[in-house]
Amino acid sequence: MLTEDLAAVWLTLKLATVVTVLLLILGTPIAWWLARTRSIFKGAIGAVVALPLVLPPTVLGFYLLITLGPNGPVGQLTEALGIGLLPFTFPGLVIASVIYSLPFVVQPIQNAFEAIGERPLEAAATLRASPWDAFWSVAVPLARPGFITGAILGFAHTVGEFGVVLMIGGNIPEKTRVVSVQIYDHVEALEYTQAHWLSGGMVVFSFVVLMGLYTLNRGRLR
Repeated sequence: MLTEDLAAVWLTLKLATVVTVLLLILGTPIAWWLARTRSIFKGAIGAVVALPLVLPPTVLGFYLLITLGPNGPVGQLTEALGIGLLPFTFPGLVIASVIYSLPFVVQPIQNAFEAIGERPLEAAATLRASPWDAFWSVAVPLARPGFITGAILGFAHTVGEFGVVLMIGGNIPEKTRVVSVQIYDHVEALEYTQAHWLSGGMVVFSFVVLMGLYTLNRGRLR
């Protein structure tokens, strides 16, 4: 395997790890709110979260590029704060991946929260547990399978993403070039052997992820 391939693999794993941690932090309160609220805005917020499931990645990447660019509101804000522009940087890649993988983490956690029902939380309240204590002591442990499923799906989806990362990150070696982009480069250069190595690795990785999910769900149903 070439040095550039190893750099792309390392960058992909680093990106997927950072994005998964951020998704669990950001996705948990969103999933909790969607599972518990009766607000009239639930449908709209749920649709916004699920939008990346149906939106073409290049469309989402294009609008993120405009928003984070020099004429976009976020781009003007980051420049005013002295951070600089985020497109074609690793932080920009993280932001785009978080948005694109958000439904893959929020929906499993939301489903797990909804499956808990009211009784465990009501029982905790009768024992004088505060809502905060009930959330961490009752809801989160009972929803653990949803967290595990969400983390696995978020990580795997970030590893395999191509359209959004190419639009926002471009193709800069050791900075924004991830595995999916590296495979594309190999195919363009007719380097099919190198493309086979990386593509085969992705196939094995995807199989292991799905096997892990099926094993997890089967063990939970027993």
